[in-house]
Amino acid sequence: MKNKILISIIALGLLCFGFYQKQKLPEGFVYVKSVIPDLDVELKYYTNHNFVGDTIDGYRSNHLILTRAAAEQLKLVQGELQEQNMCLKVYDGYRPQRAVNHFIRWARDLNDTVNKSVFYPNVKKRNLFKEEYIASRSGHSRGSTVDLTIIDGNTGRQLDMGSPFDFFGEQSWVDYPNITEEQKKNRQILQRVMLKHNFRNYPKEWWHFTLRWEPFPKTYFDFEVE
Repeated sequence: MKNKILISIIALGLLCFGFYQKQKLPEGFVYVKSVIPDLDVELKYYTNHNFVGDTIDGYRSNHLILTRAAAEQLKLVQGELQEQNMCLKVYDGYRPQRAVNHFIRWARDLNDTVNKSVFYPNVKKRNLFKEEYIASRSGHSRGSTVDLTIIDGNTGRQLDMGSPFDFFGEQSWVDYPNITEEQKKNRQILQRVMLKHNFRNYPKEWWHFTLRWEPFPKTYFDFEVE
């Protein structure tokens, strides 16, 4: 009986130690839900619904991580949108360098085109590097870049932005003209509120924003998302 109790205590201790270890982040980083508890998070690279078609290396959970500076500014964005009965939905934040390396390996395998029809129907896979859809470094790995959209506060439905997240093509450019007026309006709502709170956009991806004056502008991290 004593042995069973001892084993249980040791197991509990190991579990608590593992939980502590999993929660520890580099200085300056936070789990964003600790700053914005009601934020809607769906990390696409933790799922297989992405251009690769598989869970990406380094994504071990659906926990959004950012630098504290980025998370605090994002909280201001969320608060302003909520005043208009809207909310943020985040697809990606901090991204380990090993995830970027996974993208590179995938891009070099020209026979793996499982999700081409959804994410890059008009781009040849061999041109993904040349057309800058895939790169060897990502601003996400510096911890202050986010991919996100807006959802309706009542229904939880995503506002129509005129293209899916991570769509490789001109339809994703912020100023792409061949979309509806409603879609243009939705994009501008997102662009304005993010810019107001010191996030600069990437003109070829309506969902992509980086904090101005980010705290780690030259450091690319590789700790896992867990």
